[in-house]
Amino acid sequence: MESDCRIPVACCRPRVLILHALFWGLVSLRVFGAALLSEEKTTAVKPVVAPCWLLEEFIVTTECSQCNAFQSKSWLICAQTGYVERVNCTKSNRDEYKSCRSAVMEEHLFWKFEAATLALTSVFAVLVVFRQRWLDRLASDKVRRQIESI
Repeated sequence: MESDCRIPVACCRPRVLILHALFWGLVSLRVFGAALLSEEKTTAVKPVVAPCWLLEEFIVTTECSQCNAFQSKSWLICAQTGYVERVNCTKSNRDEYKSCRSAVMEEHLFWKFEAATLALTSVFAVLVVFRQRWLDRLASDKVRRQIESI
């Protein structure tokens, strides 16, 4: 009577089991150790005050525009998208800058995506044609050999 066990006998040897336990133990230590270290780092950081436009209503005073070279290097807001708009929070009456997504930038990203999609489609279409020709050649060679053997 055959066993339904599909695990090879070599995997159940004590040395292999010890190596697996050691490997996964080290992996879990690495993962949990990194998680513990990151928790320690986050507790030492000062809490960041949320911008007013996240907490209350705001009015856009300056439309979304591209950051200049100085703003891109000095403002963290500009580093996110490269575009910024000035907003006025209604309750606190504070002027702040908010990162935004420009329609021009969105259109540019859309056309980059379309070009990448078209390029990949073309490459894979050519690969399919070459593979089909190769398989057809293999099939015709097999048929030719079968006919020659008769």
